[in-house]
Amino acid sequence: MEPERLSKIMARRGLCSRREADVFIARGWVSVDGRKVDQLGAKILPDQQITLDPAAHAASGELVTILLHKPVGYVSGQPEKGYEPAVVLVRPENRWAKDRSPRVFRPDHLRGLAPAGRLDIDSHGLLVLTQDGRVARQIIGQDSGVDKEYVVRVTGEIDEAKLVRLRHGLWLDDRPLLPAGIEQTGTGELKFVLREGRKRQIRRMCDLVGLKVTGLRRIRIGRIALGNLPSGQWRYLAADEGF
Repeated sequence: MEPERLSKIMARRGLCSRREADVFIARGWVSVDGRKVDQLGAKILPDQQITLDPAAHAASGELVTILLHKPVGYVSGQPEKGYEPAVVLVRPENRWAKDRSPRVFRPDHLRGLAPAGRLDIDSHGLLVLTQDGRVARQIIGQDSGVDKEYVVRVTGEIDEAKLVRLRHGLWLDDRPLLPAGIEQTGTGELKFVLREGRKRQIRRMCDLVGLKVTGLRRIRIGRIALGNLPSGQWRYLAADEGF
């Protein structure tokens, strides 16, 4: 029997998501066989007993979700050579002055904070970073019905035949794409509404119909719009908001 990551076992047992597990572990709310474990990345045997402090259950309502206007040049998740992850922008000085959430920023709001969906390094717009596995599943889970809206600048001739193909009928990675909402909103400008998020999907879709993307901005995820949030700044998801 080989040891496994504690967070993985917690998620498999349905105690919480892996992201929530990392937060609970970091806060000292997890015990294994009666001994507190607060080291991220800790491994245990699959048959060991795990208990959660009552504070962990209460904290499910305290897990934060952050809305960031990601600029071009930052990666959504893990850092890549020469590029920083977007989470480095979540600093007190970058908080939007018009954020109406009463939350006071704390360093532990960064623990376990992970992107719920990708946004390419050369794209900008709304990026969701969350500690809450329920929010992540709602946005990117297998059964997610949350759509995402993008404004896309392209070069090449736009005609109705291309729009029809973009809306339905294209394949990527040997699989058909779900139907998409595509409209021309101006000269060289398209609006995409997608219910899936394959790697570089919009750029690859446009390539297939002879269009080249020159700019891509995500402006909405479900019921949450980017709005006037300035580039490089962030705000908390308010208690009365949802995707």
